[in-house]
Amino acid sequence: MSGKWLQSLMARRSFLVQLGTGAGVLGATDISSLSAAAEAAPDAPWRPARDPQDDWFDKIPGQHRFVFDTTTPDGMALTLRFANNYFTANENAYGVKDRDLAVVIVARHKSTSFAYSDAIWAKYGKELSEQAGLGDPKTNVPPKINVYASPPEGSEQSGSLDALIKKGVHFAVCQMATRAIAGRIAKATGAQTDAIFNEIGANLISNSHFVPAGIVAVNRAQERGYSFVFGG
Repeated sequence: MSGKWLQSLMARRSFLVQLGTGAGVLGATDISSLSAAAEAAPDAPWRPARDPQDDWFDKIPGQHRFVFDTTTPDGMALTLRFANNYFTANENAYGVKDRDLAVVIVARHKSTSFAYSDAIWAKYGKELSEQAGLGDPKTNVPPKINVYASPPEGSEQSGSLDALIKKGVHFAVCQMATRAIAGRIAKATGAQTDAIFNEIGANLISNSHFVPAGIVAVNRAQERGYSFVFGG
């Protein structure tokens, strides 16, 4: 074995060792880069958080979901009409039955008190009317009933709370507005705000759910697949 041949063999081995080391470093660099790229990649698609106090939205049966937002007496009146039309059109045009429509009406701000029963209106009609900005312009006497529960004879109103409840409509009732209303009543009557608040809470119309705030219910309903319309 000649000296030149041996030197050549050792040089080749040295080159291969260096090449292997370099490849190892290159491989490590590639893996590190891939890992960093993976960490920098966008997160999974956004999904809304689910809170258990909002689960009642999912318990309402129906293949189609709709939420109406109301803030005024006129807005509630229009919403009752639109909701009634929604049920009628779905049945007439699509053959969709009431049980297949999940409908929620949010009562907040100046429409909140229309989710209270006649018993509350009979007792606190004056304070409720003042808060809602509602009154009979002819008599200037505050109502002693929930005027939207059942439309009076001869009324053009095509929907009512009672009729829509029978169709399965649910109501999200603003606690923040209710507490403010309870404070107004308490100040006028000398009662305790908490006592009035609890009394109202025990006398909501059927299919009602107290929610922390009506505006929050508007958001949570849409996050659970409800289409939205603002009734006014």
